[in-house]
Amino acid sequence: MSFRKVVRQSKFRHVFGQPVKNDQCYEDIRVSRVTWDSTFCAVNPKFLAVIVEASGGGAFLVLPLSKTGRIDKAYPTVCGHTGPVLDIDWCPHNDEVIASGSEDCTVMVWQIPENGLASPLTEPVVVLEGHTKRVGIVTWHPTARNVLLSAGCDNVVLIWNVGTAEELYRLDGLHPDLIYNVSWNRNGSLFCSACKDKSVRIIDPRRGTLVAERERAHEGARPMRAIFLADGKVFTTGFSRMSERQLALWDPNLEEPMALQELDSSNGALLPFYDPDTSVVYVCGKGDSSIRYFEITDEPPYIHFLNTFTSKEPQRGMGSMPKRGLEVSKCEIARFYKLHERKCEPIVMTVPRKSDLFQDDLYPDTAGPEAALEAEEWVSGRDANPILISLREAYVPSKQRDLKVSRRNVLSDSRPAVAPSSARLGASTSAVATHTTAPSGGLAGAGEAGKLEEVMQELRALRALVKEQGERIGRLEEQLGRVENGDA
Repeated sequence: MSFRKVVRQSKFRHVFGQPVKNDQCYEDIRVSRVTWDSTFCAVNPKFLAVIVEASGGGAFLVLPLSKTGRIDKAYPTVCGHTGPVLDIDWCPHNDEVIASGSEDCTVMVWQIPENGLASPLTEPVVVLEGHTKRVGIVTWHPTARNVLLSAGCDNVVLIWNVGTAEELYRLDGLHPDLIYNVSWNRNGSLFCSACKDKSVRIIDPRRGTLVAERERAHEGARPMRAIFLADGKVFTTGFSRMSERQLALWDPNLEEPMALQELDSSNGALLPFYDPDTSVVYVCGKGDSSIRYFEITDEPPYIHFLNTFTSKEPQRGMGSMPKRGLEVSKCEIARFYKLHERKCEPIVMTVPRKSDLFQDDLYPDTAGPEAALEAEEWVSGRDANPILISLREAYVPSKQRDLKVSRRNVLSDSRPAVAPSSARLGASTSAVATHTTAPSGGLAGAGEAGKLEEVMQELRALRALVKEQGERIGRLEEQLGRVENGDA
């Protein structure tokens, strides 16, 4: 009787990573040497941002994605911080707005010009001051516009309304030691954190309460990470007591690990990147030269190893492109921006497919750039999932609005359980459209309709312009013919 090994079926079994050619890399970038376990890199469909070495303060480089090749030493930077920059994060609702946290104890929010920097940017749109020690973590709310979380080495988590430059919530009694990382859940109602006291916590920021806590999630003393998955589970990376690197999956109560895997005995902190559309987690170790990827499923053993991308050079940091910035025609399911000592190298993750048609199973509707809520609506207790967009057509982004700051506290008029329907950030924020009473399905529908109308208007204007230019070309050709014939 013969036994045949049954291979688990998965469309991601054959995902492979491939670095781009040298001329598509970003060369001669002096990546920061600061000792802090952040990614040092943030990327969106328009720009690449990298924290760089700077004398007399902190700076980061912002490059249009198309500006590949050697970067001139004199290329302008964002250089308003007086201490080294430790973390940066692009706003998910505006591709030209980025937040930075620094050793100078401040958080700054910057508006990048549409075509990139022509001169050094020293004036932020807003400076957020509230931490007493260096700020090592900044992360935007996934669905509410202008809501930003920052965490510092003072063990305090602050949540800001960037549109009014106001501190919304201060969570200062929940972490007894250094906070390693913070991750919002899918709709931004909770966040999870990993702390130096070896505990993983799930926190409700608006109530300021601890929802769940797991002590000694990983026994080792080295840094760990925790991220929320789309279904509410928590994925962690850390070290065992014997300093072996581990991955673990926890249910939303953080009671017992649903899965725990040991990887190897390297000493670099593991940085997890999660794709909610495909349920694939990519794990990159600082100082490693590989990216491992795993599929998370609902059946045991829950964490399924897929493959490893390996290269020769160790990575100093890593950035991950949002789904809407990928090339769907090439079946690209992820793109990473790997930081070397003096360059940034894009790495493309692809599912091999023979067909050139759009692959529905690889690209379900994904989170778009429209905010589902305004800041006051979130403060008043409302939650909403991200507004989804389809990647079937080449996605046309809406026009980016400048971030405007209005010094007004929204807490005074939107703290009650139900926000007044008139409460709005209005012109004071970069609002595109607000729908207070519509359910999230209605929000998505209205957003799609508005987007379609905007595209149609642009199309009509372009057609009129083409017609007008065609007529002008005809007149000029006629005039030229008369000149050549000696009639004019």
